[in-house]
Amino acid sequence: MTRKLIITTLTASFGGLLFGFETAVINGALPFITQFFSLTDAMKGATVSAALVGCIVGALAVGRPADRFGRRTLLRVLALLFLISAIGTGFAANIQAFIIFRFIGGIAVGGASVISPMYISEISPAEYRGRLTVSFQLAVVVGILFAFFTDYLLINTGENNWRYMMLSMGLPAIVFYVLLFFIDRSPRWLIKEGKREEAIEVFKHLNPEADSEKLVEEIQKTIDKKAVQKFSVLFKKDYSKLLIIGIAVGMFNQFTGINIIMYYATDIFRSAGFSTDSAIGQTVLIGLVNLIFTILAMRLIDKIGRRKLLLTGTLGMAFFLGLFAYAYLSDAFSSWMLLVSLICFIAFFASSQGAVIWVILSEIFPNNIRARGASAGSFSHWFFNGLTTFLFPVVIGLFSGSKGVGYVFIFYSIMTFLSFFVFKKYLMEMKGKTLESMK
Repeated sequence: MTRKLIITTLTASFGGLLFGFETAVINGALPFITQFFSLTDAMKGATVSAALVGCIVGALAVGRPADRFGRRTLLRVLALLFLISAIGTGFAANIQAFIIFRFIGGIAVGGASVISPMYISEISPAEYRGRLTVSFQLAVVVGILFAFFTDYLLINTGENNWRYMMLSMGLPAIVFYVLLFFIDRSPRWLIKEGKREEAIEVFKHLNPEADSEKLVEEIQKTIDKKAVQKFSVLFKKDYSKLLIIGIAVGMFNQFTGINIIMYYATDIFRSAGFSTDSAIGQTVLIGLVNLIFTILAMRLIDKIGRRKLLLTGTLGMAFFLGLFAYAYLSDAFSSWMLLVSLICFIAFFASSQGAVIWVILSEIFPNNIRARGASAGSFSHWFFNGLTTFLFPVVIGLFSGSKGVGYVFIFYSIMTFLSFFVFKKYLMEMKGKTLESMK
């Protein structure tokens, strides 16, 4: 891997860092926002899920502009949206304004979840594509950890602490925007646009040892101009199966309950008996475990493959989700057993599905429909994310005490176990294969 390739990958991965920061910073800020604006359970759910609605819009809308204007241009637009969200939420005078700017940040997250990993997959040599694309998820995890740690550091800064927490995203958004002026456009997008010579030069910069002209010729053979221009082609027989797989991957990812933990971990730990300061501290520990096991997945994904990594992790997740639910519903377990089971779940998630999902969505679709196919899979991810995030505080409010949390996680355990069989039957392995092998 060349220095240019690594720098370009890290720059594109910055979209993942902002993705993680934007989605997780609300975790520590939420108790203070709830108190400041006197939110009901329903309004709390709306405040958190506003960004998720934006994610749905961003993921669904970004595919066609990415094909028309290019991946790099769209990333610059998304960086500006992240900055607007940080400033807007930090200075919001009322909950309505806060929700609007959370929605704008969500559009940026949804778009980044499609464009950043797709851009990385399109610049990466086949033998390194898995670990390079996982760098996006690694950046997401780092962003989550930064958000948790930032919340923890700012907790004692007064009644406006939540404003500082939200504003803190502004700095990485500016850095991301500036860095995007120092990377090339996607070579595969350039080829689709007929810019063959520029694409050859980009491939030479990224991987001097490869036969750039031969690679460009292979890519050109897989491009069908009619398929590139028409959205309806997604539903034709050749592509519809891939579309269904992408949607299923996005849906089952959210039915693990991972983002309920990322958004509501503070509230979950508080209901289990931890103090607010201690609960926010536990989220930092979760963020560290998430980071460590994402790095492990990064080392393994190109060695043992996406499919095997996913299947192994899915069984582990299902078990510890069930244990977590049982601990909540039983008096036999201490609150620390809840923490241990949750950490073990995070370890299995981060080393499998957390790392694999964005790799799968960025590489299972052929060149003709990659942006739109990845957009549909990401839309599924964010749709179910938004739905479960909004319903979580409402559902647990229907039960007395904290029992509702246990029942919700029983559902997640069952759905995660079911996903094992779906992935085993329908998911293909792309380890070591070029993107052009998907036709």
